[in-house]
Amino acid sequence: MSAQCEITAKAVTGLPISFFERYLTVWVFLCIIVGIVLGQWVPAPFHALGRMEIARVNIPVGLLIWIMIIPMLVKVDFAALHEVKRHVRGIGVTLLVNWLVKPFSMAVLGWLFVQNLFAPMLPADQINSYMAGLILLAAAPCTAMVFVWSRLCNGDPLFTLSQVALNDTIMVFAFAPIVGLLLGISAITVPWNTLFTSVVLYIVIPLVLAQGLRALLLSRGQAHFDTVMARTGPWSIAALLATLVLLFAFQGTVIIEQPLVIALLAVPILIQVLFNATLAYWLNRVVGEKHEVACPSALIGASNFFELAVAAAISLFGFASGAALATVVGVLIEVPVMLLVVRVVNDSKGWYERGGL
Repeated sequence: MSAQCEITAKAVTGLPISFFERYLTVWVFLCIIVGIVLGQWVPAPFHALGRMEIARVNIPVGLLIWIMIIPMLVKVDFAALHEVKRHVRGIGVTLLVNWLVKPFSMAVLGWLFVQNLFAPMLPADQINSYMAGLILLAAAPCTAMVFVWSRLCNGDPLFTLSQVALNDTIMVFAFAPIVGLLLGISAITVPWNTLFTSVVLYIVIPLVLAQGLRALLLSRGQAHFDTVMARTGPWSIAALLATLVLLFAFQGTVIIEQPLVIALLAVPILIQVLFNATLAYWLNRVVGEKHEVACPSALIGASNFFELAVAAAISLFGFASGAALATVVGVLIEVPVMLLVVRVVNDSKGWYERGGL
């Protein structure tokens, strides 16, 4: 076992859930209100920001996305990848749920609810865009918040770190092909060059920058690293909230005219979160993994790297798209739903440890 990995794992999982993180749903609601109001009252500045693009990439949003993502990726220790051998069964469940079940189950739920059951109640010209947003959300496994969820359920810190490192490595190569495949199956056309550009801009480059920054910070000692992480933690949430204000400034008219849209989009997301969490938790029990491994495995299967999903949706479809709105709905419901999942796995520990089917 690497001593450095163990120190890092304890550092990233030992941080308490911050004030911003605990009330993220409240901040998102406030951003909805602020964004809609500002977009209706003073639309000109937002339209000016929306026009600041290079190769379909909005510059202000791109910078905000990097501020969101890089502090999260700095926490990821890729040296922890060798730790996957300690819990092969748990890692196997994580990979199965994250890459073979999660994106495809969301595509099925989106088809069922968005393209069929709820279609009469949704704007017809945005249905395919909503589907695209749901797929983008499901194709990006959680990175940073899973450390918080793992701590709240006493998850194994090394397992949590190793599964995040492995998922991030896979995401570099698998995100674009999976999204492209599912969008193609759903008859939604997305230029492959734009999709790959999004992967480079919002996964590869931030990952390289974050790991360089991580090495620099650790060269000055673990205490310095921990101090910087504590100070920069709120940056990610603040940048996310600023992005949401911009997004809802563009989405305001749609939301005012179709107030049920958010509630309807929340249905497949909520079902998918609970389904994947339940499946991963149960499968870990079946294969005989420890409870402290099953919990973070279930939680990463249920939660999403919504910062990446929001960024990709805006890059691919634009601020005013249904795809961008759908990914934001994922942000809106994630914190309360994940806290519910944490409570369930904690309360069911006795049942889990009795074993059997």
